[in-house]
Amino acid sequence: MKKHLLSCLILASFQVTTAHAQTLKEAIQLTLDENPEVQEARSARSVYEQQIDQATAAYLPSLDISSGYGFDQANTPSTRNARGSNVKQYGRFESSAKFRQLIFDGFGTPYEIDRFTAKTNAQAYTVFGKSEMIGLQGVQFYIGVLKAQANLDLAQKNLDMHKGFYEQIKLRTAQGVGRQSDLDQATGRLANAESNVKSEEGNYRDAESTFNRLIGILPKDLSDAPVPDSSKGEIPDSMDKAIELALSGHPLLKAADFDVDEAAAQHDVAKAPFYPLVTLEAGYDNNHNIAGVQGLNEELIAMMRVKYNLLSGGKDMARLSETAYAMTQAKNVRDTTYRQIIESIRLSWVAYQTLNRQMDFFKSHRDSTYKTLEAYKKQFNIGQRTLLDLLDTTNEAYQADLSYVDAKYNELAARYRILAGMGKLNEYLGTTIPEESRPLPGAELRERPKAEDTKTEVSKAEEPKKAESKSEPSTEPKAESKVEPVEIKTTEPAPK
Repeated sequence: MKKHLLSCLILASFQVTTAHAQTLKEAIQLTLDENPEVQEARSARSVYEQQIDQATAAYLPSLDISSGYGFDQANTPSTRNARGSNVKQYGRFESSAKFRQLIFDGFGTPYEIDRFTAKTNAQAYTVFGKSEMIGLQGVQFYIGVLKAQANLDLAQKNLDMHKGFYEQIKLRTAQGVGRQSDLDQATGRLANAESNVKSEEGNYRDAESTFNRLIGILPKDLSDAPVPDSSKGEIPDSMDKAIELALSGHPLLKAADFDVDEAAAQHDVAKAPFYPLVTLEAGYDNNHNIAGVQGLNEELIAMMRVKYNLLSGGKDMARLSETAYAMTQAKNVRDTTYRQIIESIRLSWVAYQTLNRQMDFFKSHRDSTYKTLEAYKKQFNIGQRTLLDLLDTTNEAYQADLSYVDAKYNELAARYRILAGMGKLNEYLGTTIPEESRPLPGAELRERPKAEDTKTEVSKAEEPKKAESKSEPSTEPKAESKVEPVEIKTTEPAPK
């Protein structure tokens, strides 16, 4: 009895769970929480943050202690005597403590901290950008399932209509009123309608599979996706405004900016070997029976040491040149990202505007076709229209339905692409992005790129207006002059 009751409760719980329609927000939240690509980006961010702590450790002193006991056999001038005995054997004991404090390392440590800080912030914005990109994929697959379901419903509706025509013609032919050619025509169209249903069923299964691959579950009773509305400010009212918002807030562009910072800090780290290394060191040794001499050996030292490399075979110079090229590479990547963001927004905006303007025509065509179909049905029944006229109009109505549904969901997807292009997709949906997407407190770029210095080929008409607020500097890339990898400031030590 108890087992039966428990089974009923579990079944009831399952039915309540499955009866709940899945929303777009829930699907995207599940994607962000479980998707391996997002989790990989989160882990990378945590790795880089730990590297900051490793670099900071160089500021702190190090203290090492050691101790040991063993056997010591020595044959040295000090152990030999006049009788020729030259071997001394004792039990050997050693203990020591070493203290070391870094004083100066050519600014390598602070720049190394800057490098990993910039790297961590870049990865934080990468997590943000990855959340937007994966979220957009989830939206597209979600819309794809809705579209495939709508097309399947239309195909089934079309099949039902052809079944009705077939039964009507079959009855007429059996009664001797209809012609065999009409029945053959109706049979062929019915077969085509059944083929369309099978095709749309396959398309729906494909949409389910792509949905499951990204989101991790099969779609179940999906609710309609919300429509971002420009009248509510959810989508900008112009392409220029969309580009401006994208360039001021897109996470991948911010990540590229911090990548430039990382490369610049790495270049500064590469200058450290051109300076002396200064350390404060102290040590204490307490040893017994060392080198064949019986007794205690005790030593206490405290030293300020200066170490300066005079020759390294050109390695340090080559490293400095390498980091200069890496800095130029990072700037080029940033400029490419800048152009790609503009291109993405423009393409999405053009698709959105084109489809939005076409929607009324698609709807008008569909409505007019169905009015014509209803009129043709009545005229066919009284002999004023042929079966071919009726079947052709039915097919035209089906195609008009497909065109309208295709445009409707493509236009909706274009709206979401605009949101993702501005870095505002998850904000609109109300989903929670990973904690690792937040940069470190006080995160600032070393040098913000200025729009007026940009030498990219993007036309001025496409460039957003410069932010007037000083607290929101423009994130447009700055064109950099060609970096000379071997250039060393005259205030620095001579290259090695």
